Amino acid sequence: MTAPRLSPWPYPRWIAHRGAGKRAPENTLAAFRHGAALGWTSYECDVKLSADGELFLLHDDTLQRTSNGHGVAGLQDWPALSRLDAGSWLGSAWAGEPLPRLEAIARHCLAHGHTLNIEIKPTTGTDAPTGRAVARAAHELWRDAVEAGRSPWPLLSSFQPDALAAARVAAPELPRALLLASLKADSWQRADELDCVAVVLDHRLIDGPELIAQRQANGLRVLVYTVNDPARARQLFDWGLDGVISDAVDGIREAVGPLAEIKG
Repeated sequence: MTAPRLSPWPYPRWIAHRGAGKRAPENTLAAFRHGAALGWTSYECDVKLSADGELFLLHDDTLQRTSNGHGVAGLQDWPALSRLDAGSWLGSAWAGEPLPRLEAIARHCLAHGHTLNIEIKPTTGTDAPTGRAVARAAHELWRDAVEAGRSPWPLLSSFQPDALAAARVAAPELPRALLLASLKADSWQRADELDCVAVVLDHRLIDGPELIAQRQANGLRVLVYTVNDPARARQLFDWGLDGVISDAVDGIREAVGPLAEIKG
């Protein structure tokens, strides 16, 4: 069984990066709450696997940039990770904000009717185990809401094909997207082999409407990261783009102007 080519596309065009971009500590519940307070309804976040099998949010392999911890996060057990301060690095107002588990983010999104793009972010060397664990957990967390028609599945994305391949085996019905920082000769073939419903590109890879139209004609939705300039976002939407991931949660949508929230 493979993930269906989603039509209509169930996700809003605007996606808040790491919860609320740079306006609150990234990849924390505080960031999701901040984004929600500004009217955002769809989010991207990064999910890793701890040494003892817990799924939690963090972008980097190491803890230093966004917490008071040190070392490789994926080599540490959850009890130690759960005690870290993941907020003070951005300011004293966020002091004590913890690293959240995926379960907490899922419950927050489901309670508010929000959608989620989970980037599978493996610690180096753990691509398949992380992809498998994320897919299984997401299936369990969202299953009831999906079956009741209250929510679409989260979109699983990754730069790591092995993580997406493992996710496909573990929970094939969850939609997948291949993240691309550059275009290679086999990029589209890889997306097809992984039964992806979308690709998520560095927006600088798109210099006209042709790439978007070609991928859509082949059954893929096209999203981009990370666009913070309203003029660039408007240009990309004019070219037919399906979604923008942005840090600029405090004004970019208003600056761009009215756009249909869901593209069919």
